[in-house]
Parts: sequence; structure tokens; C-alpha cells
Amino acid sequence: MGTKQPSILVTKASGVTVPFSAEKIRQSLKRSGARPEVIDTVLDELYQQVYPNMPTRMIYKIAYGLLKKLSKPSAGRYQLKQAIFELGPSGFPFEQYVAELFRQEGFTATTNQILEGHCVKHEVDILAVKNNITNIMECKYHQQRGTFCDVKIPLYVESRFRDIERQWKSTHEKKQQHCEAWLITNTRFSTDAVQYAQCMGLHLMSWDFPAGKSLKDIIDKAGLYPVTCLTTLSRSEKCRLLERGIILCKTLAEHSSYLEEAGIAAPRRDLAIAEAQHLCKELTKPEMA
Repeated sequence: MGTKQPSILVTKASGVTVPFSAEKIRQSLKRSGARPEVIDTVLDELYQQVYPNMPTRMIYKIAYGLLKKLSKPSAGRYQLKQAIFELGPSGFPFEQYVAELFRQEGFTATTNQILEGHCVKHEVDILAVKNNITNIMECKYHQQRGTFCDVKIPLYVESRFRDIERQWKSTHEKKQQHCEAWLITNTRFSTDAVQYAQCMGLHLMSWDFPAGKSLKDIIDKAGLYPVTCLTTLSRSEKCRLLERGIILCKTLAEHSSYLEEAGIAAPRRDLAIAEAQHLCKELTKPEMA
């Protein structure tokens, strides 16, 4: 790969065309734990197959296919974004997953709670409590790549939060407690959504925001991968685990019996446990709040 490759425009899921970036792919492969020689092999193959206006999802598919042959644990990490998209089709598994991420950081987290507002009752996706702070969280799960949360979403979340907060203050007036609002998505926020949220003090978390504390940062650094990352299980087998509330690879690594209960055959159970254990090796954990 010593020769400089010509610039080629490729098409993102949003329809925007951008230059094909070998360096961006190299960094993604590096974060997955792939060895340098594996990274070079994948990039060499991509250079041979990439063409003008090629969808980035096809580039990912080629890279993932090669990585799966060369290093399954690295492939599992590399497909993290896709694995989050597989926490569907409803948004409930995503809410459970986010709640698990916060529990691992010492929060007491519950899902689907009904809270009294000053005007009306509200269903809250996640209620996460730590120290004297109650975090009221709205999760926006999308199945389609390229989908953004525009400014209407934080406007809606902020409005609901203010109604809840007004009632909260009246019932916790003499207690050293306060509440904060969060909006969490598996995709991205538009620029005006970020601007509005920051102005109003609404916490945001998306696939790549905020820098250093985004979903992908938290997951990679803590090793908290969803079971949908596993390359050794089929889609239906992963769904059976999700239906039983088994969200994290870490849970499988610690309780191998869950695979048997989900009806997964012994030889495949051993492979899945080995992959789960490799995936969830923990690194330094960032603070969530």
C-alpha cells in the first residue's frame, strides 16, 4: 500500500457523498482490536473493490466479511454500530441496553416508569438514580441508517421534562435531590438539536456525541457489548436472548446457562461463550455523568 490511491467519492446512508477515507476505516479496524497485518489485508481488498458513489454500507459489508474470516472477536467489535441497529424492531431492547450501561456505572436504573407532571402523567423510558440526582431519560431508537434526531425531538423532551420537574420540585422541596433530563439515540443529532439542547441544559448522547462520552466510546472503553455483536449466533438466536432480557455479552460470559435456556446447541454455546468473553474484556471506564 505504498502508492497513493486516487480520491474516490462514496455515498453515505444520508445520501451525502464524501471522499473514501482509508484512514477512517483503519482507525475503526484498529479500535476493533484487529492486528496491523489484518488491517492491511482488509484495506488492500477494499481498494480493489471500491468504486465511485459506492454506498458506505457496502464498504462496511466487505470489511466486516473479511474481518469475520480473519478475526471473529474483532469482527464483533467492528460491527458494533450495526449490532445496535439490531436491538429492534421495537425500541424496548435499546432502552434496556441503555439502562444496563448506566447500571454498570453504579446507577439504579428502571425502565418504563410513569411520573406525575404538573399537568399530566408521563411515561419515562429510563429513570436512572445516582447519589442525589434523578436522571429522566428519553430514548429515540432508529432502525434506519442516516436518520437524525432533529430539533423537534429535544423540544418535545424538554417540554415533558419541565412539566415533570415542576411537580418534582413541589414534592421534593425539602430534600437534597434534583432531576436532570437526557435524550439518547443510536443515530445522530442535527446541529440545531445540539444547539437547542446545550442552551437548555438537556444532556445528549448519540452514537458519536459527545466526544469521549458517546455511546460508542462508553461501549468500547467499558467492554459492554450487546449480544447482537456476536458473530457466532444467528439473528433468531440473538432475538431469543433479547426476548429473555439478556442484553449484554458480559451477562452471557458470566452465566453460560442462559444460552442453553435459549435453546442453543452445545457446540455453538461454547463458541458463543468464548467470543463473549473475548469481547467484554474491560478497558478504562469513562464517567457517564
